[in-house]
Amino acid sequence: MRVAIVGAGYFSQFHLAGWRAIEGVELVGIADADARRAAQAATRHGIAAPFDDVARMLDSVRPDLVDLITPPPSHRALVEQTVARGIATICQKPFGTSLEQAGEIATLAQDAGVTLVVHENFRFQPWYREARRMIDAGLIGTLHAVAFRLRPGDGQGQDAYLDRQPYFQTMPRLLILETGVHWIDTFRYLMTNAMGDVAAVYAHLRRLNPTIAGEDAGIVVFEFQGGATGLFDGNRLNDHVAGNPRRTMGEMWLEGSAGVLRLDGDARLWWKPHQGAEREHVYERGPAEGFGGGACEALQAHVVAHLRDGAPLENAAHDYLRNLEIQEAIYASARDGRRVALRMPAGTWADSNPAPATEPGRGRKLP
Repeated sequence: MRVAIVGAGYFSQFHLAGWRAIEGVELVGIADADARRAAQAATRHGIAAPFDDVARMLDSVRPDLVDLITPPPSHRALVEQTVARGIATICQKPFGTSLEQAGEIATLAQDAGVTLVVHENFRFQPWYREARRMIDAGLIGTLHAVAFRLRPGDGQGQDAYLDRQPYFQTMPRLLILETGVHWIDTFRYLMTNAMGDVAAVYAHLRRLNPTIAGEDAGIVVFEFQGGATGLFDGNRLNDHVAGNPRRTMGEMWLEGSAGVLRLDGDARLWWKPHQGAEREHVYERGPAEGFGGGACEALQAHVVAHLRDGAPLENAAHDYLRNLEIQEAIYASARDGRRVALRMPAGTWADSNPAPATEPGRGRKLP
């Protein structure tokens, strides 16, 4: 499969490493408005053809798939170019500059019959895939709640974010738009099959570091259709107990009638059965170096499997719009100081599921 890259900024290194690790993929071109940066990335990753013009790259190398690793203002024009050529596309998040524009971009690809996937990779981190496997196997019982405490520790002082993504300092929306959206998607990935979609949110957002433009701290409460709750408690200023605070970026608690599954800062999962002792649940945590336990490679391999074999697809652009609807509801809640209920489309979980049982299930025995 011939893959071309657009964007050679900081985060592209993780995408490029992922593509190089996937069998049967050939990196055939990379484009960046900065010709020198494109050339440096091409040399580093063994790509024969660097470009400073995207259209020229697409017409020259004729890729099967394009990976857009660029900021939101560029997304509409770039997707127009790939869709016009019928090229399957992965688009970095945040997806577009607004919910409305994201919808337009998704519709553009859908109407053309071109695969468009949003690069939302946190759900592909090994710890969340394992948690979902345990949920689906009935090991956690009836789900009650999920909570995540975000503490990457990179947002203090005048130099906050400058070493990695300096544009964070000037974003008018930061915590939820750039970071919290990962847990909107992850909470839905973990909870929706069993507890339905997010039905309402309540949020309190604030700015702690006066150097930056947007919010960098906040609490968001999620209500799921089946009665379970979610809690996102995040700030980017403090760190947490971890060898590398950016590996998981925080800690999770997933609670069910059978017990509690806890994620720590070193990507270990801990299982505490109801009224029993906590012990480590051993699983494959992925590489400690790089990003997110190999999440970029996992997402990319997932898209390749869909294009090659027709495997079911996660994060299709139209499906991802629901995350952005929830994101907008969070900002509306913080602005207005009220709980915001979300529109629930016809045919959702509640239409085929009775009210949740009052008697908790015991769940299955852990392996």
